[in-house]
Amino acid sequence: MAIAMLLEFEGGTLEQYDAILRDLELGGRSYKGGIFHVAGLADGGVRIVDVWESQEAFDAFMGDKLGAALQKHNIQPPKVSAWPVHNTLTPSGPAKAATG
Repeated sequence: MAIAMLLEFEGGTLEQYDAILRDLELGGRSYKGGIFHVAGLADGGVRIVDVWESQEAFDAFMGDKLGAALQKHNIQPPKVSAWPVHNTLTPSGPAKAATG
């Protein structure tokens, strides 16, 4: 089941976000299992909303990629909130991979 994730980096900057993104070397694409990613400044930090194929896919990304990049840049792990995806809509209709 797809899962939505809200990651909040309190005090984070867009410069830090861009540095992490470069280190992840994803070539402008999401990590395996990632369906959607959006990031921006909000409430004094960086806020990210992701949709993943599963909790396991997100956990693999945290363990395989993001955790090491955060440590390299001395950035604290984000506050993470998650919820199961019930439905998604796109301009061409429902996103089948993300519907529960």
